[in-house]
Amino acid sequence: MSITCKAAITNGNGDFYIGEIQVGDPGPDEIRVKILAAGLCHTDFDSLNWGKQMVIGHEGAGIVEKTGSAVTAFKTGDKVILNWAMPCEHCFQCTEGNQHICENNSPVTGGMHGPNGGHAHSSGTVIADKAIERSFNLGTISEYTLVKASAAILNPSETMSFPAASIISCGIMTGYGSVVNAAKVKPGTSVVVLGTGGVGLSVIQAARLSGAVKIIAIDINPQRLEMALSFGATATILADKADKGLLNAAKQVKTMTNGRGADYAFECTAIADLGAAPLAMIRNAGTAVQVSGIEQEITFDMNLFEWDKVYINPLYGKCRPKVDFPAIVELYDKQLLQLEEMITNTYAIQDLKQAFDDMLAGKNAKGVIVFN
Repeated sequence: MSITCKAAITNGNGDFYIGEIQVGDPGPDEIRVKILAAGLCHTDFDSLNWGKQMVIGHEGAGIVEKTGSAVTAFKTGDKVILNWAMPCEHCFQCTEGNQHICENNSPVTGGMHGPNGGHAHSSGTVIADKAIERSFNLGTISEYTLVKASAAILNPSETMSFPAASIISCGIMTGYGSVVNAAKVKPGTSVVVLGTGGVGLSVIQAARLSGAVKIIAIDINPQRLEMALSFGATATILADKADKGLLNAAKQVKTMTNGRGADYAFECTAIADLGAAPLAMIRNAGTAVQVSGIEQEITFDMNLFEWDKVYINPLYGKCRPKVDFPAIVELYDKQLLQLEEMITNTYAIQDLKQAFDDMLAGKNAKGVIVFN
């Protein structure tokens, strides 16, 4: 039997409203999830302009309300964290270990429909008797959602709140995985983090857990820099908006790293003009990581690549859902990873506009929509 519930719906032309959708019974390989918390990030705001009607939201956690006939991994009442990078586990990329860019299911690399095209999975969710898509095949800013069972990871933690669990879905995983899976930060090294929002703070924490001994946080917001120190940064640089490419900040970084530059630098600002900035921060043969998903055309000064520098652009921290999500939960349970502390504010669904406004104003490390 279908469930009628509230959801945040965009028309794809920059607007959204809180309306009602009908969420059907799960198919054989699906589960219906009662969403209890949905994290917000800039991608959710961007999705308002993707040119199509859909339920927005791609970070979420909740409780399994009903399972499909073929689902054996979950039962009603299980706590789950949703994951938008659903591996098929048998395509070329999955067998290569690149589950985050699955050739069949990825909503961003040409598989299932997301911002970049492909086939949409939207069965069972309707509005006014017409099927409606869900952002990243999840649509988490909704009281209920219907997803493939492969989009859920069991959350065994007895102490983690649902808001904390929800932000693992993208922001935490992206930052953590960029350090652990992509850059493979080594103990005893130096790390620079450009931008200290939710993703940047996740990079800082992962760098600390990886054994980096010098973690330099850079931001234009002094309050965020104070927060960065509480998450593991060992030093901060207050950036100037007028510092093109952060080249002056890069000089400070080199002074703080024996004149060479850092071993690793992570760009977490989502500002296209700073796409090349991490290259200016690293030493020769260092590694620059573009974390925030910049997709605009930008200009690189090739001198920044001298010498033997590596620049990588990983998606979603090279997420392996069944490996990385449990690892993150375990680190939380061992009190080694701060998640609750990253949530600056929570909002009811009807206050979504305020949540977006606060995010865009830089007031939140992470804002979360919570449901009763």
